[in-house]
Amino acid sequence: MNTDGSSDILIHTRDQRGVHTLTLNAPRSFNVLSEAMMTAFQRALDEVAVDPVARVLVVGANGRAFCAGHDLKEMKARPELAYYQALFATCSKLMMGVRKMEVPVIARVHGLATAAGCQLVAQCDLAVAAQEATFGVNGIDVGLFCATPSVALSRNMWPKQAMEMLLTGDFITAEEAKARGLVNRVVAADALDAEVAALVDRILSKPREAIAMGKTLFYRQLETGIESAYQLAGQTMACNMVHDVAQEGVQAFMDKRTPNW
Repeated sequence: MNTDGSSDILIHTRDQRGVHTLTLNAPRSFNVLSEAMMTAFQRALDEVAVDPVARVLVVGANGRAFCAGHDLKEMKARPELAYYQALFATCSKLMMGVRKMEVPVIARVHGLATAAGCQLVAQCDLAVAAQEATFGVNGIDVGLFCATPSVALSRNMWPKQAMEMLLTGDFITAEEAKARGLVNRVVAADALDAEVAALVDRILSKPREAIAMGKTLFYRQLETGIESAYQLAGQTMACNMVHDVAQEGVQAFMDKRTPNW
């Protein structure tokens, strides 16, 4: 666990109250969920999960973006079905780790949250966003339907709202995200930390055991089958990524040109 503000790809801190903070720290790549980022993220989640005094987990980021989704350059370099299956399985395990965490997980969102980054926001229990934050699941723009993000997104907002975002790739504002159920609170950028802190304080004022039991029960009673949904979505996304349209779309994105479909 980093406690000294080091420049690791993910900074993990914990205060004396048991509040853990994970800060995505790859600002030049817009904090994409690269293999290295997901490995660091999973390791941190595992550490929080076994911390007996953990109370809250806050997920934030450095730089201009919260998270721009998967690393398309990394994905394009290995056009293999088995690789994509393993990649999306890793991401789904990460998202389920957030879901299964006994303590509440709060997304602190500023800037861009797109594709798997938007999925991460949706998968967190609570989310506080700065007014300038934007949200999208725009994989379709490069020929890749955001199948795995759709699992979390469709469990936050009405299906038709989620489907519109998935089909068009259009972005929504923080206020729209709040109206649609994706985030809890929207504040000015300079008030973001204070708003997150206020929410954390409210949670800390409640008994840890009751929150742990309540969170587990909340998701259990809400629905079943999410793991199967992630398996199906990961398989769909892997098959989609190996298809010519996605390979061309990603290449066109990297070349800054119009895809030739």
